[in-house]
Amino acid sequence: MKQYDFDKVIDRSGSGDLKHEVLEERYGRKDLLPLWVADMDWETPHFITDALRQRLEHSLFGYTVEPADYWPTVIQWIKDHHQWQVEREWITYIPGIVKGIGMAVNVFLKPDEKVIIQTPVYHPFRLTPEGNGREVVFNPLILRPDGYYDMDFEGLENILKQDSKCRMLILSNPHNPAGIVWSKDTLIQLADICHRHQVLVISDEIHCDMAIFGHQHIPFASVSDKAAEISITFGAPSKTFNIAGIVSSWAIVINPNIRKRYFNWLTANELNEPTIFAPIATIAAFRHGEPWRREMLRYVEENVLFVETYCREHLPLIRPLRPQASFLVWLDCRQLNLNHRQLNHLFVNRAHLALNDGAMFGPGGEGFMRLNIATPRSILEQALQQLAEALK
Repeated sequence: MKQYDFDKVIDRSGSGDLKHEVLEERYGRKDLLPLWVADMDWETPHFITDALRQRLEHSLFGYTVEPADYWPTVIQWIKDHHQWQVEREWITYIPGIVKGIGMAVNVFLKPDEKVIIQTPVYHPFRLTPEGNGREVVFNPLILRPDGYYDMDFEGLENILKQDSKCRMLILSNPHNPAGIVWSKDTLIQLADICHRHQVLVISDEIHCDMAIFGHQHIPFASVSDKAAEISITFGAPSKTFNIAGIVSSWAIVINPNIRKRYFNWLTANELNEPTIFAPIATIAAFRHGEPWRREMLRYVEENVLFVETYCREHLPLIRPLRPQASFLVWLDCRQLNLNHRQLNHLFVNRAHLALNDGAMFGPGGEGFMRLNIATPRSILEQALQQLAEALK
């Protein structure tokens, strides 16, 4: 029996939400239906709001300590959902995953050392190292005939043999934007190569609790001793429970030498101390959120199927890739035979839609668009209708 109403349309005006407030700045016009930035149009579940409201009743917001049950709750969730036993000393708070990447770049890489990314991939993987003065090297994924991707291990080996300055690889696990749940064999092979060349792997696992259609996320650090020895894992409840604005991320580091360097730097800069509301929201999400999560994922699956059916019947030249995790659908628009400018013009100025342009995800993203389907079905249907009308 359904407990939650994911069909309810929420008016986000006045909340300062990024999705609506920067449309003119980023897309050149305000009259767009925004299905781009990766948060949900559904209300943050009541058990989180109730926990925050209860704390707000005590109207004094001075310095606070972490609740005693904060990390045990997180560790139990990871064990229950991903069969990975994380020890307390391995884990610490960080003020956001992209920030965590930037911190790792500065802690572990010399100014002339480089970062490898597997494009098309979440664009801060490129922007953050570059913004910190490091060169980024592309090892593009291999696009299969079925629309999914494989890692190019031969290409990775060649890069690492030819360039000893490549000291870090940032992994999207599950993959954003294509929603791929990487297999254990794939992750083991990646770990073997990176361990052999002593490359630090930063594994962004923020979508780990959103595996759908029977898929199961596998934490990178759990697949082998080699993976554990060379990696930092980032996670958060923010995507799953729609609390990105609360900033409730963490880092898990098994290798004591890597952990000491990273955690000491975080501690010295007081970047390991959560804001007052992050532990409260996290504990509420992980203690009470499983029924909501399961129901939300069913609705996401139904939205995926709706997109597939609609494209098949009304937008046959657009091919949606069924995600294995997350609420993001990677749309293959290459059969439209439009160049980059024309494709953006179609979506923005003709269909009045704001999606993520595939080219922003790097080599291999050209001709694609990323669609956020974490929205009531009526809004999703409206968006697809606007696109179909534009294509007429």
